[in-house]
Amino acid sequence: MTTSSQPKTTEGEAPSRASQPSIGTGKRAAGGDKREQIVQAALDLFVERGFYGTAVPEIADRAQVGAGTIYRYFDSKEALVNVMYRQMKLQFGQAVLADFPPTAPTREQFRQLWMRMAKFACANPPAFVFMELHHHARYLDAESRQVENRMLDLFTHVVVSAQARGEIKAGDPRLLMGMVMGAFVGVIRSCRDIDQPLDEVDWKLAEQCMWESIRS
Repeated sequence: MTTSSQPKTTEGEAPSRASQPSIGTGKRAAGGDKREQIVQAALDLFVERGFYGTAVPEIADRAQVGAGTIYRYFDSKEALVNVMYRQMKLQFGQAVLADFPPTAPTREQFRQLWMRMAKFACANPPAFVFMELHHHARYLDAESRQVENRMLDLFTHVVVSAQARGEIKAGDPRLLMGMVMGAFVGVIRSCRDIDQPLDEVDWKLAEQCMWESIRS
């Protein structure tokens, strides 16, 4: 494993910075944007301590604002985490699914999805960890669950279509997706544990291994 580069979606393509989310970079907002300061502080703390282990006054201290300031922007801690979850989930979906090739062979579709997820996770590690920590949490509201379900439906359609063509294994699409995402998250976590991100060659190897596990 090396730290020389981030994954690319196509051969020779440099990672793009233009489409990165505004949250998840670990930097404080310029110009004294208090709302963004609050979101960034909450992101840091939710990743470090979890939702239940983080108190509103701690978010205020980290954001360097008064506790009352948070309630000018968000009705509660639950409202804050839901706004963050929806924003990051939509940004993740945009990064992964924008210009997705619907008529490409399944092998190429899988490669595109995997490498785009890797690119997003490498560019925005706190945001990716946040989404995984809060996935299916009971404090997510109906709107957040609707966003999650829309994305799940899109991925499910890709799997079902590939199964109909006999290109990947038969079975419950959610089981196959769970296997892939479980492996992906495991790779991310192992890299975080040793503080050594994978480069593009490593990501390609991981993608090849996962494709071999689900192809028919």
